Amino acid sequence: MPRPRLTGLGGGLFACAAMLLVAGICWLLFDSSLFAYGLLFLPVAAATALWVRPADLITAPVCVPIAFAAGVWPVSGGSGGLGGELMGVVSALSLHAGWLYAGTLVAGLISLVRRAALSGRRRAARRAGSSSAAY
Repeated sequence: MPRPRLTGLGGGLFACAAMLLVAGICWLLFDSSLFAYGLLFLPVAAATALWVRPADLITAPVCVPIAFAAGVWPVSGGSGGLGGELMGVVSALSLHAGWLYAGTLVAGLISLVRRAALSGRRRAARRAGSSSAAY
């Protein structure tokens, strides 16, 4: 797996671009299936949380729901001008909030585990440095 290199902004842009791509694929292959869109949102959320830099871990659970909302427009099923499209997006977000919460939870848990592992490594390095300095 590649090392985490995305900044907070890069993670958000990656997630938005990936969700727009997923929405296009769902629109073409699955006839605008919001189930397939939500299902494919989970790996995008996980990848975003895994590829963001350790210094920007807090941004992953924040940018992932924004990416879900940004990409839902092509598969929302709205019609009839701007008002109809907006109502389709709002309806899709409200009816499929479970996918949104699940992806945010995935990104949050991965970020939390990565942060805890990073803190543990730093603490172990400090202990090793202090014990070698004592001798």
